[in-house]
Amino acid sequence: MLAKRVRIHCLTHVPFEGPGRISSWAASRKYELEVIRADLCDALPEVSAIQMLVVMGGPMSVNDDLSWLRREAALVEACLKLEKPVLGVCLGAQLLAKVLGARVYPSGLKEIGWWPVTNISPAGESVPILPAKLTPLHWHGETFDLPSGALRLARSEPIANQAFVINGKAVGVQFHLEATPASVEAIVAGAREDIDGGKWQQAEATLLEERVARCSALEMPCYALLDWLIA
Repeated sequence: MLAKRVRIHCLTHVPFEGPGRISSWAASRKYELEVIRADLCDALPEVSAIQMLVVMGGPMSVNDDLSWLRREAALVEACLKLEKPVLGVCLGAQLLAKVLGARVYPSGLKEIGWWPVTNISPAGESVPILPAKLTPLHWHGETFDLPSGALRLARSEPIANQAFVINGKAVGVQFHLEATPASVEAIVAGAREDIDGGKWQQAEATLLEERVARCSALEMPCYALLDWLIA
């Protein structure tokens, strides 16, 4: 009997924030990856067709009154009810938090650059879904409260809730664990106007100069998180 083909749906919202390293992960595992511009299509896939859902980032807010965001939220909620794996990245993490009933709001700062996060649970121990420490790419100005029943996976110095897991089936990461050198170049080119010299922002030159080494260090934790989520 032939093994069932694993199919992953990835929702994107702008041309400069794609799946990044998620593409190479899927290819290495021989999974099918369908990338969909959620803001440009009239209908999203039926939940029955989804084995794993990935929701990527974008400059909009989950609090914006947009019909496609409402459709996306409904799809995320349907996947959660059926206990299908869901990964939310940046905007996707905020959407996941909102669907779970948490507040999403401006953080009062823009966190842009290669900033460290720590993975410490309320019990004072690292949760093995993510490393105890890593330095991913950040590019966000909003944050969220921890959803009820969720376990915090990561925090940074200025932002308490950087990542969470709930029910072992859904993970939200505010930062870009999936970053590759090419995806960093794309987001810098597409959103460089966000950089305005704030305390928790790095210069464009720093973002680009460090991209190869920083992204290389993210490959193993990114693959490990995705493998854990779909297992």
